[in-house]
Amino acid sequence: MAMIPPYLRELQAEIQGYADGYGLQYFPQIFELVNYRQMCEIASYGGFPVRYPHWRFGMEYDHMIKSHTYGLSKIYELVINTDPCYAYLLEGNSQVDQKLVMAHVYGHNDFFRNNHYFSRTDRRMIDVMANNAARVRRYMDRFGVNNVEGFIDICLSIDNLIDPWSPFRDTRARSEAPPTPAQLLDQDRVRLNNERAYLEDYINPPEFVESQRQRQKEKREADKRKVPSQPERDVLGFLMQHAPLEGWEADVLGTIREEAYYFLPQMQTKIMNEGWASYWHSRIMTEKALRDDELIDYADVVSGVFASAPGQLNPYKLGVELYRDIERRWDQGKFGSAWDNCDRLDERVNWDKKLGLGKAKIFEVRRLYNDVTFIDEFFTMDFCREQKYFTFTENRRSGRLEIESREFEQIKGKLLSALTNFGQPFIYVVDSNYLNRGELLLGHRHEGSDLKLDYARDTLRNLERVWRRPVSILTIVDDKPKRIRFDGSEIGISDEPEAFRV
Repeated sequence: MAMIPPYLRELQAEIQGYADGYGLQYFPQIFELVNYRQMCEIASYGGFPVRYPHWRFGMEYDHMIKSHTYGLSKIYELVINTDPCYAYLLEGNSQVDQKLVMAHVYGHNDFFRNNHYFSRTDRRMIDVMANNAARVRRYMDRFGVNNVEGFIDICLSIDNLIDPWSPFRDTRARSEAPPTPAQLLDQDRVRLNNERAYLEDYINPPEFVESQRQRQKEKREADKRKVPSQPERDVLGFLMQHAPLEGWEADVLGTIREEAYYFLPQMQTKIMNEGWASYWHSRIMTEKALRDDELIDYADVVSGVFASAPGQLNPYKLGVELYRDIERRWDQGKFGSAWDNCDRLDERVNWDKKLGLGKAKIFEVRRLYNDVTFIDEFFTMDFCREQKYFTFTENRRSGRLEIESREFEQIKGKLLSALTNFGQPFIYVVDSNYLNRGELLLGHRHEGSDLKLDYARDTLRNLERVWRRPVSILTIVDDKPKRIRFDGSEIGISDEPEAFRV
């Protein structure tokens, strides 16, 4: 890696001036120049120069190098969420490419600094990653490469079992609320309803009432001892605190968890982040930085960025078009009850209140939303039709993809379903001493889609290796409550009286 040469420093000063003029607010920006092999090395590490040693980084590097060699892909830039913000430029790119990348990076930088979901991330993550790598290397020297790398494999297979909202909770302020008088009264209500006093001894015999009171008392005492006291979504955090791990294992698990939380906002805002960066590189280039003789090269690159491959959603294209649509709607006043209640086509087509609120609105959206709320609020029927979105499915006879529906509700529902929790199941820790046998019980909050049983089996196997006792999960399979259990040797599936609910 090398500092950028003088001509690129001049370009950076030019692009930064344009970014300032548009009102972007960003961390100090540092660019470094790398060749393509170095770019692939950094990309395989998730944008960081140093990570803990693991075979998957080598696999990612090999994939990127081969993909570039065969002409299947090209990495133009890398930017990471740190203060100062580091970004990498590719050696040998044309001047128009470098200007485009710089403008794109300043958009990302502004998003990192201002979006609410990035507000709790560690901006010194380069140093943290380097320290993590040094500790893991020491563990490998002491306990063996195979042992440590094998445990990292297990941790990486469950690194999605975290709570996305945990960074925004003050855990010190969380406590068990004392029961209300109504709850206490309900706890002590053990008699069966009886409207006829002469039947009281028959319906509620004294020995029955006493036994019920005793059962409720025992249940309350058991609930007090139950760990966790309520379903816990941060499975990795729970395992760190309660699993019988060696010191180095707990540290490695904590490292994987810490890095998972760092990368989480990038998953939560992929469409918004790329759309915001694309919006600003588009405006900066077409309104300010682009020379006449660079137009064709610029258009060629951008057409590749915004192109959609068959069967794939392009976050750059969806994000930038939504920002443009929001800006246009708020400039023209196409929002609020008057717009929603207007059912005359001629009025809607010619609607323009000339409010000029678009720029302020997109800056507000950039600050407050994530992908789910972004799509839920601003992906409208008009936008869907203008952009010609549709859902598709595979024809089992021909093996080809075919249009399934052009209905707005189905399209939006499918998009939101894929984005909610990143399309992954909601998993909770329910009990760490299930049936008083030290078994770990998890719960799957069923949202209409069953677990993939092969994934569930492999995940339970890895959780059992961390917990060192049998692990079960409550779920629904084919509309029936089930418990899937792995005891260290085999998987079992049994019926349950009721489904898990949070």
